[in-house]
Amino acid sequence: MKKLLKYLKGYEKETVLAPLFKMLEALFELFVPLVMAAIIDTGIANQDRGYVFKMSAILIALAMIGLVCSITAQFFAAKAATGFSTKLRHALFEHIQSLSYTEMDTVGTSTLITRMTSDINQVQSGVNLVLRLFLRSPFIVFGAMIMAFTVDVKAAWTFVVTIPLLSIVVFGIMLWTMPMYKKVQAALDKVLGLTRENLTGVRVIRAFNKEEEEWNHFQKENETLTDLQKFVGRISGLMNPVTYVIVNCAIVVLLYTGAIRVDFGVLTQGQVVALVNYMSQILVELVKLANLIITVTKAIACGNRIQNVMEMENSLIGGVQDVAGECSVEFDHVGLTYAGAGQESLTDISFQAKAGQTIGIIGGTGSGKSSLVNLIPRFYDVTKGSVLINGKNVKEYDVEKLREKIGIVPQKAVLFAGTVADNLRWGKEDATEEEMWKALEISQAKEFVEKKDGRLQFKIAQGGKNLSGGQRQRLTIARALTRRPEILILDDSASALDFATDAALRRALREMEDSPIIFIVSQRTSSIQHADQIVVLDDGNVAGLGTHQELLDSCPVYQEIYYSQFEQSKADGDGTAKHNANGRKEAK
Repeated sequence: MKKLLKYLKGYEKETVLAPLFKMLEALFELFVPLVMAAIIDTGIANQDRGYVFKMSAILIALAMIGLVCSITAQFFAAKAATGFSTKLRHALFEHIQSLSYTEMDTVGTSTLITRMTSDINQVQSGVNLVLRLFLRSPFIVFGAMIMAFTVDVKAAWTFVVTIPLLSIVVFGIMLWTMPMYKKVQAALDKVLGLTRENLTGVRVIRAFNKEEEEWNHFQKENETLTDLQKFVGRISGLMNPVTYVIVNCAIVVLLYTGAIRVDFGVLTQGQVVALVNYMSQILVELVKLANLIITVTKAIACGNRIQNVMEMENSLIGGVQDVAGECSVEFDHVGLTYAGAGQESLTDISFQAKAGQTIGIIGGTGSGKSSLVNLIPRFYDVTKGSVLINGKNVKEYDVEKLREKIGIVPQKAVLFAGTVADNLRWGKEDATEEEMWKALEISQAKEFVEKKDGRLQFKIAQGGKNLSGGQRQRLTIARALTRRPEILILDDSASALDFATDAALRRALREMEDSPIIFIVSQRTSSIQHADQIVVLDDGNVAGLGTHQELLDSCPVYQEIYYSQFEQSKADGDGTAKHNANGRKEAK
């Protein structure tokens, strides 16, 4: 948590003025009991109305000055706290963006969201309260004790006994609850993760009629969080009644002692009232201090959790070289094991791709197709062997410059709220309209974009919800093509396209002027059968490597995939069946 305080830099003035004005407010507040004592002993005792009015005016003046000081302190504290949290949130977001997929997989999305939202809000509240009350409350407590000694030494010894007792209660409860708040936040992570999972997978849950099962799972996790919060709340709830008991017992002692000393003429009635007021001030401030400590305890726990994320280091250590020369990609005995996994996801992968070639990658679900192409832009690092681009290990290249040469279309088509042009410029920030229309033409998206209101200025909803699945996929392909990459990776990015559009897309890609290396990951053999080279994966191993015809003749895994799709396509029509029948005959 201490390391996070550097984000208060730039708010030094506010962090000084906020507690300073609070101290001034507290100072004026300490004079109130003395003024009250004067009113009772002088004004009321002597029935001097003028004196009473004069001292009442002083009370009002003290209240107004205290109010101004309090508002000023609140302004500076709020400014410092919100500025601190803004800087911290920016820094945390930037740090998360710098982490590799490995760290994000390890930490988890729900945890990172909790750090960015709930945890930072708790830290902001903690900073705000500390600036307002951290000095004010102790100042009032000890100031009231000192002022009590100026009134009467013997009666003031009650304060000396009461304050340590209250401190033991307050700080004891704080030490008891601090580790528990960490467990509460961890339970909150689980609930948030489960909520996110259910919301993103709501269609699947309903499709399989699992609403009740997921409801029970959520209820169980929610009850765990609730029980933890109740337990911590009960412990924290002890603070107020225990402090009230101690303080009220002290007030009883004060009144008893004061009554005896008033009877003997040592104290005046006004002085007794002043002592009781000072004790009441201590009670109020200790209740505030208790709330402050609870908030600060939560803030420290949350701050430590944020700090843990900030201290995570990117496992991808980038080089400094730029990518130059005729483009080529080579996998040299590559192996990949994900963090925390028991076995390899990819084993001994070796093949080479040259400029202008199209490489098809096919295999069953979970065979490692996406894992393979994710190694090219260094989303993950190989654990064995090496990936070479232009003859050099990708680890030698500057990561940013490496990825500038690569266009990636992920499995899930992700579009952002904004215009079509805004989304295409993610690929190239300064792309011209001509470049964008060219990319749309190649991706087969030009036809439907031209029909939209505003064309390139057509507004896309968040996630592309106002477009069909095929339209979203074509726009994500266009976004990658806008960059004019030297290496283009299509990770099962045409699954929502019909066969005619898919064929037109592949034809347009082959006719591209820049002739990039194209990696096509697909479940359809029709999408990759014209590739220069096809890599067939089976459980992370290369089961076959060659052209479509070579694999039909020699690779059982490829044959199984091809003929399963061929048999399925018989129902599509006589023309398709005839074409496939010829293909099967040739294969036999």
